[in-house]
Formats: sequence, structure tokens, C-alpha cells
Amino acid sequence: MAYIYFKSKSFPKALPIAARRMESGTRAASHAGSWYTDNAKKLNAQMDKWLADAKDPEASGVPCRGIIGPHAGFSYSGPTSAYAYKYINPKKVKRIFIMGPSHHHYTDGCELTACKSYETPLGNIPIDTAIISQLYKTGKFEMMDLSVDEEEHSIELHLPYIAKIMEGVDFTLVPILVGSLSAKAEKVYGEILAPFMKEPENFFVISSDFCHWGSRFRYTWYDKSCGEVWQSIEALDRKGMSLIESLDPKGFTSYLKTFRNTICGRHPIGVFLNVRALLHLHRELEAH
Repeated sequence: MAYIYFKSKSFPKALPIAARRMESGTRAASHAGSWYTDNAKKLNAQMDKWLADAKDPEASGVPCRGIIGPHAGFSYSGPTSAYAYKYINPKKVKRIFIMGPSHHHYTDGCELTACKSYETPLGNIPIDTAIISQLYKTGKFEMMDLSVDEEEHSIELHLPYIAKIMEGVDFTLVPILVGSLSAKAEKVYGEILAPFMKEPENFFVISSDFCHWGSRFRYTWYDKSCGEVWQSIEALDRKGMSLIESLDPKGFTSYLKTFRNTICGRHPIGVFLNVRALLHLHRELEAH
């Protein structure tokens, strides 16, 4: 049985995670200590360095409403994620929607957390329970079991950076676990979430790695005209990234059908592209 240690007058120093969950409604940082350090001081220092090293002259001047970042272990994803998180202006954000793919639990829809907060080594992040309730009432979302919530890593691996960037800011989190969606379902969820994009204080974080190549992933697509295998993978990913940057949901869906690229966050990305496309359409209609 796993234990978590914390200071409290009402609980012993070591309390089984299951008991703490029932008392506090908090999702445990279940991957801390393995996928990333559970030492707050060390974690802060790592992110400070990665953010300092992520020199992007556009980051401070470009208005940004959403980012896509990886969710591998921090030794792999941490330096890369820093480039994305440089684009968040915490002074303008009050609510963060985070969509991550489901790796271990099958669902053909989207699911919401039932927790009131998410734990990180840097402190707990409050869940926007009002928005969770609003989304659930659409009839298109299910609620996650706590075991599903804590087993999934795609959302949790973004929480340290969110806590770091938003330190000292009053904000809430809306975690959404995205299942294996059809293109039609991606559009439906895009329609539900598009109104939230209209509000400038809302920010979207999309959790996704890109190509998973090799026999382990049953994916060995190789375009020899690109050069070595890694060059073929890079070219393949960049084709997908170009469509994402163009905010082209239909083009991205077509790309996935053609190349079958193993982008694990393809469905969260698809939902977000539909959010942006629908928002653009609404603005065009309003202009006329």
C-alpha cells in the first residue's frame, strides 16, 4: 500500500492514500517519485533551469490561448515542455482546461474528474467543480473513477509546470480525460468547449507526445527518401504539426488516416482544433 507524508494536526504523519482521498477529495500525485521527483525544492530547481534555457523571443510577445506539450517522464519531457509553458501569461489566466489521452482505460467519450483538487509536490491545484458540473450536465461526459484518474499520467505530468507558472495566482483547473473519439465526436466536444474559448481568461493545455515508433508500438512506417529512420519520423511529425498550426481539423484527421501516426494525444488535439475552427466560424457569422 502506498503512503503519503504531510503535516496535519488532524491526521497522522503517514496515512494510506485511499483514506486521504476520502477525507480530502484530492487526487494523489501518483507518479511523483518515479516519473518526476517528489522533492519540491529539486522540482522547482529543475523547472527554473529548463524555463531559463528555453529561449524563445516570441514567447513574451505573442498572445497565446493554448499549448500542446509532452507527457513523458520529466527527464525526457521537462526541457521540451518549458518551451510551451513560456507562452502562458499567468496574469491573464484564471482557468486552465487540460485535455489528456487515456492510456489505460478505454472510453469512446470524455470523462471528468470527481476530485476537488489535484496534488503536486508544489502544492494542490483546485478543481473548478462548477465547470465540471456544467460539462457533466450536457450529457456528453462521464465521471472518472478515482483509480482511473490516478493511474493516468498524461494530465499529471503537466501539473508541476502549471503549478510553477501559476504560482501566486488564483486559478482553477478543468481536467478532461479524452478517449478514443471519432471525428464526429471530436467536433461534438469541440462545440461544447468552444464557448469557453471565447472567454479570454480561459487557457487550454493539450497533453500529447508524437510518433511512437518501433515494434513495441506496432508502428514502423519509414520513408527512406527522408534519410535515416529518425529523419523520417521527424518529417512525419512535422507534417502533422503543420496541420495543427494551420488549425485544420479535417486535414489533421485525413493525415492520421493516411499515415496512422501514433500521436497518443491525437484526439485531444482533434477536439482542440474543432474548438478553434468553430470559434473562428462563429466570429465570421457574427461579422456578417
